[in-house]
Amino acid sequence: MRSGFHCDEPAEAVAPKERQTVSGAAALASFTSPHTHPVDDGGRHYPWGPPERILGLGRGDAPKEAGLARPLQGQSEEILLRTRNIQPMEPPMEPSGGEQEPGAVRLLDLPWEDVLLPHVLNRVPLCQLLRLQRVSRAFRALVQLHLAGLRRFDAAQVGLQIPRAALARLLRDAEGLQELALAPCHEWLSDEDLVPVLARNPQLRSVALGGCGQLSRRALGALAEGCPRLQRLSLAHCDWVDGLALRGLADRCPALEELDLTACRQLKDEAIVYLAQRRGAGLRSLSLAVNANVGDAAVQELARNCPELQHLDLTGCLRVGSDGVRTLAEYCPALRSLRVRHCHHVAESSLSRLRKRGVDIDVEPPLHQALVLLQDMAGFAPFVNLQV
Repeated sequence: MRSGFHCDEPAEAVAPKERQTVSGAAALASFTSPHTHPVDDGGRHYPWGPPERILGLGRGDAPKEAGLARPLQGQSEEILLRTRNIQPMEPPMEPSGGEQEPGAVRLLDLPWEDVLLPHVLNRVPLCQLLRLQRVSRAFRALVQLHLAGLRRFDAAQVGLQIPRAALARLLRDAEGLQELALAPCHEWLSDEDLVPVLARNPQLRSVALGGCGQLSRRALGALAEGCPRLQRLSLAHCDWVDGLALRGLADRCPALEELDLTACRQLKDEAIVYLAQRRGAGLRSLSLAVNANVGDAAVQELARNCPELQHLDLTGCLRVGSDGVRTLAEYCPALRSLRVRHCHHVAESSLSRLRKRGVDIDVEPPLHQALVLLQDMAGFAPFVNLQV
C-alpha cells in the first residue's frame, strides 16, 4: 500500500491513518518546536503520520527524492490549497506537553544526531535546507547543527551568486570540511573571507578556487600551511598565482595529487620544474593549459619526476614542442590522456608512440596516419583517391 494519498481524493475514501500523511515541505513545516504552536490552516489541523510517511518511505525503502524535492521547491502552498477541499479532520493536537493523538510522532521529536542529521538532512539539497530553517526556531537550530557538521560544501548548490554575509553565516561553525568549492564567489571572495575558513578546517582534502581573482598569495600560503592533507586544488584563471606562491604549495602539501593551473599566466618553466621536483612523485593530474610561458623544459622535468602522471593538459602552451612530448612517452607509463590542441610545434611523429599505447589525445592524426591505423585494425589498405 502506498504510504501517502492524493489530496484530491474524498476524505471518506482514505483510511484514518493514511489520511494523516502528506509529503515534503508541507509536512516538514507543520512540525514546529516544542515551544511553538502547530500549524493551523483556516481552523483545520492535519496531524501527520510517522516520519517514514512524511519522507515518502516504505519499510526499508530508500528516500524517494522525487517525492521530497518537488514540495520543497515552492510547492507547499499548492499542497495546502488543495487540502482545503478535504473534510475537516480530528481536532488539532495540543502543543508539546499537552494532549496529542496516541502514537503520533512529530519530526523534531526524533533523535537529531542519530536520525535527522545522518538520514534526513543529508539527503536534502542545501538550498532547500536554507528555506527549511525559516519554518521555526527549532528548525533553524537543526539546520545550523547540520551545517556545523558538513564535510562537503559547494557554493554552487546555494545559487549562481551568494552574498558575502550569507557565506560567512553558512560556514561560521563548520570545522570538519573535507571538500570546499567557492567558484560562485569569485567576484568578491578575498583573503579576509577565505583564510578564517581554512584555519578552522585543517582536514580539507579538496579545494576549488577557480576564477577567484581577488585572492592573493596570502590565501594560498594559509592553505598550504594549514591543510597538510590537501590532495586536489583548482586555481584555474587565478592570475595572482606566481612562482613564489607555487613554491610554498609544493613545499607544504606532500599529499597533493591533482592540480589545476589553467591560465595562471605568471607561472614560468622554473616554477613548474620546482613543483615537479618536490611533488612529482605523487602527481596524477596536472593542467597547465593556456600558459604561453610553459615550454619543453617544464614538460621534460615533469616527465622525469612524475611516473604516476595520468592526465596532462597542455592546451594552448605555444612553447611546448615535440621534444617534451617524446619525453612524456618515454618516462610516463601511466599516462592516460594528453591535451595538446593549439600546440603548433608538436608533430605527429612525437604523438604516435602515445597513440599506440592507447593514450587519449585530443588532436586527430593526419589523413595518412589515419589510413595506416585503419590498415592495422582491418588488415587491408583502403583505396583512396588523393588526386587533385
